[in-house]
Amino acid sequence: MFEKVVVANRGAAAARIIRALNGMGVKTVAVYSDADENAPYLADASEAHHIGGAAPAESYLNQDAIMDVVKATKADGLHPGYGFLAENPGFATRVESGDCRFIGPSAKWLEEMGHKTRARDLMKEHGMPMGSSSAVLQNDAEALAAAEDIGYPVLIKPAGGGGGIGMLPARDGEQLVKMLERARSMAERSFGTAEVYLERLLEQPRHIEFQMVADEHGNVRHLFERDCSVQRRHQKVVEEAPAPGLAREVVVDLADSAAKILTNIGYNNIGTVETLYDTRGGFNFLEMNTRLQVEHGVTEEITGIDIVAAQVRSAYGHPLSDILPEDIKISGHAIQARVYAEDPIKFFPSPGPLNVFRPPQGDGIRVDTGFAEGGTITPYYDPMIAKVIVHAEDRGGAIGKLREALDEFTIEGIKTNIPFILATLQNEAFVSGAVHTGLAEEVVATLKK
Repeated sequence: MFEKVVVANRGAAAARIIRALNGMGVKTVAVYSDADENAPYLADASEAHHIGGAAPAESYLNQDAIMDVVKATKADGLHPGYGFLAENPGFATRVESGDCRFIGPSAKWLEEMGHKTRARDLMKEHGMPMGSSSAVLQNDAEALAAAEDIGYPVLIKPAGGGGGIGMLPARDGEQLVKMLERARSMAERSFGTAEVYLERLLEQPRHIEFQMVADEHGNVRHLFERDCSVQRRHQKVVEEAPAPGLAREVVVDLADSAAKILTNIGYNNIGTVETLYDTRGGFNFLEMNTRLQVEHGVTEEITGIDIVAAQVRSAYGHPLSDILPEDIKISGHAIQARVYAEDPIKFFPSPGPLNVFRPPQGDGIRVDTGFAEGGTITPYYDPMIAKVIVHAEDRGGAIGKLREALDEFTIEGIKTNIPFILATLQNEAFVSGAVHTGLAEEVVATLKK
C-alpha cells in the first residue's frame, strides 16, 4: 500500500479522502491556501503544507506548488479529489513522471473521456445508447445545419468541460446564434477551449448515473446507480440511490452493459457513466466523469463499500477481486443534500462567517464537510458547505430522516439553500418519485409565493 499520499484538494473532498487514508494506515499530506489555513481537516492529516494565495490559480490549480510538496514530502501517491486538477491529463502525466502515482484513471482516459464528443463517439461505437448530437462546431452555419438535423430544441455544450458550465438551450435558429457566442466565451474562460457541440434537448428528463470501479488488470464492475435529477443551473443539489420508480431489471441491464463497455476499452480506476433517462426514449449517454464524484456517499451508504479506499487500492495495483466483495447488494435507500452558502431562491453565493455551525447527528445521518464553527465561507471557491447524507430502510424513511436532519442543522452568519431543499423534499413530484431535471424551477416558484 502507499506510504504517503498528497491530498491535492480542499474542503469536504480533502476531509473525506484524509479520513479514508487514515483508516487505511496511510500517511497523509494536506495542502492549503491562504483562505484555508484554519481548515479543521488539516489537523487530521499527518502534515500540512501551504501552497499559495486564496485564488485557485495561485494554489489548488498551481501545479508547480503542488509538485513541490510531492517532492518535499517524498510522497508516493497523490489523490486529486474532485474539481480543480482531478481530470487534468497533463497534471496526471506530470505526477506519474516521478516516483508518485496519480490516484485516478490514467492520463489517457482523462484525455479521452474529458473531450465530450470523442467520448460519445467511443461509447457509441461500443453500443452505448445515445441521443442525437453533433460534432464540434466550426462556425455558426455548421451549427444551424446541425440543429436542423437534430431538431429543435437543442442544448449547446462545451466539448472540454463539465459541471453544467456553459450549457445553454436554444429553441430556434436566432436564439442558437445568440447563445453560441455566450457558450463559447464561457467554455473558453472555464475550460481553456471554446469548442462546443449540440445535443437534442430532452424536456424534463431524469439524470441517472452509474458508479464504476475498475482495476489495472482489465476488470470493471458497477455499484448500481444514482438519481441526480434535482439540479439548479445544471448542477446537482439532491442525489439518491437507488433511483426511484424505475424497473430494477432495466437499470441493472444498462449498468451491466456500461461495465462491459468499459472492460472492452480497457478503462481503469473509478468513474461515473452519466445518462439522461427519457420515458419515451430510455437511456441516453451523456458523459463519463473520470474522478471521484461529490455524491459518492449515497452509493457507499447502500452498498457498504468505501469507494475512496477502493479507488486507492486500485491505483496501487490491487485486483478487483481483492477490492470488492464477490456479491454486492443494495441495502435500503440513501439521499444526499448539498448544503450551499447561497440564496435559496436566486442561488447567488452568500459568503461570510460561520458564526454558528452545528451539523445534525444521529443514527443513519452522515455529514461530510470541511468546515467548523468560527470558519469563513470565502468567495474564492464553490459555496458548498456540507453534504448531508441519510440512510434508511426505504425511500420514505430516508426523506423523513433528511427533513429532520436539515431542520436540526443550525447555521448562522450566512444564507443557505436549506429552505430550498426542505421545499423539494415536500414537493409532491419528488415524494412520489417523479423527479426530473426541471423540478428545481417548480420548487423555486412555490418559494416565491
